Amino acid sequence: MLLLWLLIVPLLAGLLAFLFRKRSLMELANLTAFAIEFCLAAALAAQVLRNGPVSLWNGFFYADALSALVILLSAFVALACSIYAVGYFRDDEESGVFQEIQESSGRAAIDKLREYYALAPIFICSMILVALANNLGILWIAVEGTTLASVFLVMFYGRETSLEAAWKYAIIASVGLSLALFGTILTYYSAFRLLGTETLASLNWSVLAGNAANFDKPTMRLAFILILLGFGTKAGIAPMHTWKPDAYSEAPIPAAALLATGVLNCAVYALMRFYVLSSKCLGPQFASHLLVIFGLLSIGVAVPFILVQKNFRRLLAYSSIDHSGIMVLALGFGGPLGILGMLLHMTFHSITKPLLFFCAGNVQQHLNTDLFRKARGGLIHSMPLTGAAFLLATLAVTGSPPFSLFQSEFTILRSAFSAGYFVVAIIFIGFLVTIFSGFLVHISSLVLGADPDHSPPKSCRWKSASIVGLAAIVIVIGFWLPSPLYRLIQGAAGIVMGG
Repeated sequence: MLLLWLLIVPLLAGLLAFLFRKRSLMELANLTAFAIEFCLAAALAAQVLRNGPVSLWNGFFYADALSALVILLSAFVALACSIYAVGYFRDDEESGVFQEIQESSGRAAIDKLREYYALAPIFICSMILVALANNLGILWIAVEGTTLASVFLVMFYGRETSLEAAWKYAIIASVGLSLALFGTILTYYSAFRLLGTETLASLNWSVLAGNAANFDKPTMRLAFILILLGFGTKAGIAPMHTWKPDAYSEAPIPAAALLATGVLNCAVYALMRFYVLSSKCLGPQFASHLLVIFGLLSIGVAVPFILVQKNFRRLLAYSSIDHSGIMVLALGFGGPLGILGMLLHMTFHSITKPLLFFCAGNVQQHLNTDLFRKARGGLIHSMPLTGAAFLLATLAVTGSPPFSLFQSEFTILRSAFSAGYFVVAIIFIGFLVTIFSGFLVHISSLVLGADPDHSPPKSCRWKSASIVGLAAIVIVIGFWLPSPLYRLIQGAAGIVMGG
């Protein structure tokens, strides 16, 4: 029943938020639900570590170490965002943002809050279902569910730019997922003659993985190409990345943080499941070459946009494109080091990236702008906590030692040299150094410098607590990775390696 409760809890939170008429009750429902969800995710991880894979309803729901890791990361980000969202939307209400929405659309503030607090749990539930679905068709439906829930969050503020971003996101994501659907169908076709069944179980990953070596190889090649293009669109790898900067800059900060971590993890998770099938059927070389090409392209595309960026929220979007490329590149390098490095990177990125978004949200709400030019710098004087955390998160997310992402990127580089990708590794290093330089110049100019005489923001314990808590975790995890979490990551790596 543990697997079922992971889905029921967020759905109940969304239903309660829809029925409630007071802001405090909506906040309480979300905070309570996601605290319970994180506890359930930790309990699932412990059970998987202790007893191995967990299944329900004859394998319809299935959780191994890889599933448990993705669920744990999704639940962690959901909890962090639910805490920050309380202060974020209260600030929006006090600053008159909801009043402007009411004047333009006729919708009261409480109705907009209900929209967020009802949709966010459905969004999280879809992410959890991605990791719990044993059936690849259900996995595709769950990924589509993340799109349907999040597109309304992107257009939350109802501005023309928000509607344009939501439309672009919906169109591009739908095209990508159509390709992923065709890839899923072809995967089923490649296995049909071997399995000889038309039941739902014939699309169960746990069944397919055991028989993948005998799939129809030409069909499986085409299937993986479509899967890479399809789920790669949701991950935001180039050239299917163009929805990300608009969506991230228009969505409310808690929703943008969920998009940048949870949705990215779900898309990469789906890629990993099909990578296992492709590697067993075709050998690792076919998938690896494609993944290396698209991963390196994504990092390269992010470089010039980070260097010339004028908007700090769009800067975070291109950082997300960079990190999705790093994960895909690591999966392409393969081997024990490549897979381990990728899963470490996914874990560390999920912990670090929300901190960047929370700091950006504080700055935007205080200055009423997301442009570097209008912010004028010197935020360390008027917003010392946010400014210090912004610099810390910048160093962490760009892979500076001793922060944890340096460890994962170093592991990925070791895997590149071990696999013989010497030229790719050198280009990768060049891209990383350039992105670090550009990112640090932008954020240091925003945070450091002379005091621009901004009035200090009103203190909000909810936003401060989420930033201080995340910053502490980012610092600690750079020096110490809990043993159970590392064993879970190792277990997940063993699954992707085909064990």
